[in-house]
Amino acid sequence: MGRIDVHQHLLPEPYVQWLRSKGIGQAGGRELPAWSADSAIAMMDDHSISTGMLSLSTPGTHLGDDAHALDKARQINDIGAELVKDRPDRFGYFATIPLPYVDGAVQESIRALDELGADGVVLLANSRGTYLGDPAFEPLMTELDRRSAVVFVHPAELPAPAVPGLPPFAADFLLDTTRAAANLVLHGIPRRHPNLKIILSHAGGFLPYAAHRIAVNFIGQGRDPGEVFDDLTSFYFDTALSGSPTALPSLLAFARPGHVLYGSDWPFAPDLAVTYFTDGLDAHEPHDTELHQAIDSGNVLQLFPRLA
Repeated sequence: MGRIDVHQHLLPEPYVQWLRSKGIGQAGGRELPAWSADSAIAMMDDHSISTGMLSLSTPGTHLGDDAHALDKARQINDIGAELVKDRPDRFGYFATIPLPYVDGAVQESIRALDELGADGVVLLANSRGTYLGDPAFEPLMTELDRRSAVVFVHPAELPAPAVPGLPPFAADFLLDTTRAAANLVLHGIPRRHPNLKIILSHAGGFLPYAAHRIAVNFIGQGRDPGEVFDDLTSFYFDTALSGSPTALPSLLAFARPGHVLYGSDWPFAPDLAVTYFTDGLDAHEPHDTELHQAIDSGNVLQLFPRLA
């Protein structure tokens, strides 16, 4: 079995056209790239990826109108379901959920998971400024926990001005994911909803590096930092844009065994970037075949047994 890529995006033409009609031609500071199912399969063949788990990236579907966000999410999820129906060996997908519209998010998560057979859901770290873990999102988390759902967390642009010359994907995305992870733990989501399997993008942002510092912060709130640290390690992490000589060792030192999964971030990460970080992953302890097999596919099969 080749790699299973848990961090791969789809940009179907109806969605791209809709974004452009709203004046949106970038995501995270990068131009919207070209995408097709055939080009995705070609990329996967070039990088020994057997299956790509597709998800919509930021800005998602909620641009300010609840009804439009739900309609667009339904359209995207129907497209994803058809892709998997046609090529179940090459594709899986995380359903798009129209947060911060909570009622619509619950409704669409039920439809996508129960009727369309989605492999999980993708949630943005913050939805129009409200971070995952916020009590306002509790009905959705309860519903997802009831279904033992896999939740893929992808960063969005920070609810703050960007630094001139520093595109959001370069640093803000990492902070956004770290904020979401800390807020999920702050509000007890891993403990109150233990059936959730939450994957954090890009090696968890800054979380592996800053986890002890974050945990110590909770002392002032009467929380045991050891317990908090344990909650922070409960997440799963993908290796997208993180197979570097500095990020990868930090992630492997922090994550629980079995919680590191391969990710490419294609097509927002172009082929050269996918090659660079995948080669970096392969170069880490090159003789540890067991570790590489676990990251490439073994760990993710525990989350998606259908892919076996």
